[in-house]
Amino acid sequence: MLIDDFSRDDLVSTLGTRWRGVSDRVMGGLSQAVLGRVVIDGGPALHLTGEVRLENNGGFLQAALDLTRTGETLDASGYTGVRLVVRGNDEQYSVHLRTPETVRPWQSYRAHFAAGEDWKTIDLPFAAFQPHRLSAPLDPGRLRRIGLVAIGRAFTADLAVARIGFYR
Repeated sequence: MLIDDFSRDDLVSTLGTRWRGVSDRVMGGLSQAVLGRVVIDGGPALHLTGEVRLENNGGFLQAALDLTRTGETLDASGYTGVRLVVRGNDEQYSVHLRTPETVRPWQSYRAHFAAGEDWKTIDLPFAAFQPHRLSAPLDPGRLRRIGLVAIGRAFTADLAVARIGFYR
């Protein structure tokens, strides 16, 4: 199931929901996310850049997407996990999933990946997503939001995503 191939130039996904750039500034941090659509090697991509800073208890940048227009959940239980086509600056990034169980802003289900200088397809099985600051296991039948995240240490984020979806 395709979430987005970034063929639209207005940051609206194939699901009809809009990508948003979010940073720790919502909590008083100093990191700043820059989110846009670019063309790399002749193809469209989502591009998340910025400086992740740790001052004021900060430390993240995120490209976030609601998975439905109504705020309801999306049932991805018929799939194995999340597939991304990415490239970056040889840094570690994360995919965060949110469900109705993630009621606090700091709660999510997280899986990590490295984004090297060449395009690479990354498969993140749902079993690889670990609960962060909650105990309920991930239920892929109740997904609300997906985030592409640079988090946890001071570094320059530079992540391009050409395609994102669920795979069987």
